Amino acid sequence: MEIREINALRGPNYWSIKRHKLIVMVLDLKEMENRPSNKIDGFTASLETMFPNMYEHRCSVGIPGGFFQRVEEGTWMGHIIEHIALEIQTLAGMDVGFGRTRGYGEKGVYNVVFAYMEEAVGIYAASAAVRICEALVKGEEYDLAKDIQSMRVLREEVRLGPSTSSIVEEAAARGIPWIRLNKNSLCQLGYGAHQKRIQATVTSDTSNIAVEIAGDKEDTKFLLEQAGIPVPRGKIIRSEENLAKAVAYVGFPLVTKPIDGNHGRGITVNIGNYEDALTGFRAAKIVSNSVIIEKCITGDDYRILVINNIMVAAAKRTPAHVIGDGKQTIQQLIEEVNRDPRRGYGHENVLTQITINDLTKSIISSKGYSLEKVLQEGERLILKDTANLSTGGTAEDFTDRVHPANIFMAERISKIIDLDICGIDIMTTDISSPVSETGGAVIEVNAGPGFRMHLAPTSGLPRNVAAPVIDKLFPHNSNGKIPIIAITGTNGKTTTTRLIAHFAKLKGYKVGYTTSDGIYIQNRMLLKGDCTGPSSAEFVLKDPTVNFAVLECARGGLLRAGLGFHNCDIGIVTNVAADHLGLNGIHTIDQLAKVKGIIPESVLPGGYSILNADDDLVYEMRRTVVSNVALFSMDEDNSRIKAQHKDGGLSAVYENGYITICKGEWKLRVIKAVNVPLTFGGRAAFMIQNVLPAVLTAYIRGFTIDEIKVGLESFIPSPSQTPGRLNLFQFRDFQVLLDYAHNPAGMRALQKFIENIDATKKIGIIAGVGDRREEDTNEIGSIAAEMFDEIIIRQDKNLRGRTETELIEMLNNGIKMKDPTKKTTIIPNEKEAATFAIKNAVKGSLIVFCSDVVTEALDLVQKLKEEESNMLYGFTVDDIPNR
Repeated sequence: MEIREINALRGPNYWSIKRHKLIVMVLDLKEMENRPSNKIDGFTASLETMFPNMYEHRCSVGIPGGFFQRVEEGTWMGHIIEHIALEIQTLAGMDVGFGRTRGYGEKGVYNVVFAYMEEAVGIYAASAAVRICEALVKGEEYDLAKDIQSMRVLREEVRLGPSTSSIVEEAAARGIPWIRLNKNSLCQLGYGAHQKRIQATVTSDTSNIAVEIAGDKEDTKFLLEQAGIPVPRGKIIRSEENLAKAVAYVGFPLVTKPIDGNHGRGITVNIGNYEDALTGFRAAKIVSNSVIIEKCITGDDYRILVINNIMVAAAKRTPAHVIGDGKQTIQQLIEEVNRDPRRGYGHENVLTQITINDLTKSIISSKGYSLEKVLQEGERLILKDTANLSTGGTAEDFTDRVHPANIFMAERISKIIDLDICGIDIMTTDISSPVSETGGAVIEVNAGPGFRMHLAPTSGLPRNVAAPVIDKLFPHNSNGKIPIIAITGTNGKTTTTRLIAHFAKLKGYKVGYTTSDGIYIQNRMLLKGDCTGPSSAEFVLKDPTVNFAVLECARGGLLRAGLGFHNCDIGIVTNVAADHLGLNGIHTIDQLAKVKGIIPESVLPGGYSILNADDDLVYEMRRTVVSNVALFSMDEDNSRIKAQHKDGGLSAVYENGYITICKGEWKLRVIKAVNVPLTFGGRAAFMIQNVLPAVLTAYIRGFTIDEIKVGLESFIPSPSQTPGRLNLFQFRDFQVLLDYAHNPAGMRALQKFIENIDATKKIGIIAGVGDRREEDTNEIGSIAAEMFDEIIIRQDKNLRGRTETELIEMLNNGIKMKDPTKKTTIIPNEKEAATFAIKNAVKGSLIVFCSDVVTEALDLVQKLKEEESNMLYGFTVDDIPNR
């Protein structure tokens, strides 16, 4: 078997609108296509032995054991690999259950689709599932445990931590979108200008000065002491020479800790002699240049969490420990504790397993014990020097038992340090009594405190401490969103995108938009090239200056990675025609329509799906949407439009020469099409069609008719506003038309337009595109033979999987099918082809340059135009008037 490719989807996609995290593996079974599971001796038994829990996989049978039944009856390896990939992720602590295996359109090749929690783990699972299946087929031993552990380790490396993920999940539950900005915990909540950022529990609202103070224990202690907060007596030292003096000042028992450490690193507690103090000082010096020598306060360790200056949770923390039973060794006691099902690897469960590291061995040794020591019954042995859950500690919720005086103190501390999210560590014998009465003290103030102990305490009530964070970042139920308009279709996407962006800009929005020629932020191109995929959409949505997004979405990105956002406010489908068929497992027009249909299906319930009523496939998309539906048509007598009007629905039509919005039976005429520059005096029917959904979008977004009219009148077809879309250049004796038409449907639309242009001769410069079917390229040649008196065949730089000779032959064959006598010249180089056509143009002719590499073609034509202008209209200083 051969893995052709593995893609991770991260948004609404071809396989599921609701399940955004899917792996799609293209798998070629090769000779295994002829060997289903029932033809392999012992395969079913081996599979059941390795994965007994797969009995729960119901599969299409719909009952427990259903999958094993399918295997016994005979099913293909792609289907089995799908189930293995799901099961091994579950065994590694990531319970996932959605999967699909479908034909790719080639014999023996399948799309194996399954859910994942962590992308890197999902990709690993895909490859591992194939390896496991191959071993089962061959009857070989396989080390499954190694894969499971590798996946666990990988998960801990890439997953968001418990604190970050709790905030993200709370945001998502409230409909606030989010984007992970790096491989660590930096995340964006909300889009564009409305975004906020978090990194663990530090937010974009957190004071930098406050973080600096909290990170400096000397400054923290000084400020708290000045404010009358009880803190332990202590001294900051930087060298061993000052240790004896500091120890004498503080007195035993004491604690040594780095002044700017975190997560308990370098801390040594309950020191009772100078030698141990020296050891503790050296351990702290590894972490920090300065070391605090502090009085050891007796009592229990409590963490109070304050958010937005209000206490929201409190927990009693206990370091990892074991309690003797008079029978088992320390090693055995640790193993018994780790068998608690609540304990897992890293952060996978409520509790973390206790590891035996050098620190643990040192603590045990300091007691005069070894791992083989049998503890007396009831004897409690601390195994770590901090109470952190990540090192095996436990936490008990104490939120409802904190004394009001201690709550007041904690909330006051958060304001003294000025932290919006603040973790305050208190050592006291009884948190339900004032610290001032128990002899306790504030040990530390933490910026970015961990939430895990409050979200899932070992005992007591869990507290949703992420909620107040979101309340603070997004007050008054705001959701951090900006308007998102998504456009897809076979043709017309880019022009529609640009026109809507133009409307929004005139309205005063800061617009970000993506097109097939680049990404634009406030009309400045920041990235050049085909930018119609999910990463380009995220580029716009991450920009903090943008408050209105218009996103062109093409099939390629949708299939490779899914949609770059979860929902949009308006989704437009211009049309669906045969293009790029045969790629990425999409072989039919119906499959292509399903891809395009992702956009309207992702529109929010209160939003609008704007659909082409003249296109059967697009019109049918209304059946699967949850949003409102608005229609557009070039024919006001279209029965679908009439039904829409009768139901009081919204539409835009071309009627009696007008661009008209219809609301039920009422007509709102916007402007005559002949007065819209984009339509070339009403001659470009396909441009009128592009205008209709753009006008509907503006109307839905609350733009007035006058604002829409001004937008249409000021949007000029030109290299600056519509690059490569009906750009007409007037040379002295002839015209050059540059257009993006690159598929049969686009060529047919262009053909209707140039039929209305008078010319002595029409010359077409065309090219074949390698990632299209042969019949599509033939058809482009045949259409060109109808359109032009002469044809020049050139080639793009990127042949996309075919040779230059193959593409030229396909176009030539198409031309000959229509007109064997058509004059055809082959000039593969684009520059040479354009130069030849322009240099040999006859008076009154029209040269039509069809190109899907817009910017290079534009530069070339504009340069040739400049050369002609310089030759014809050059002037000297003597030509300047009134000189």
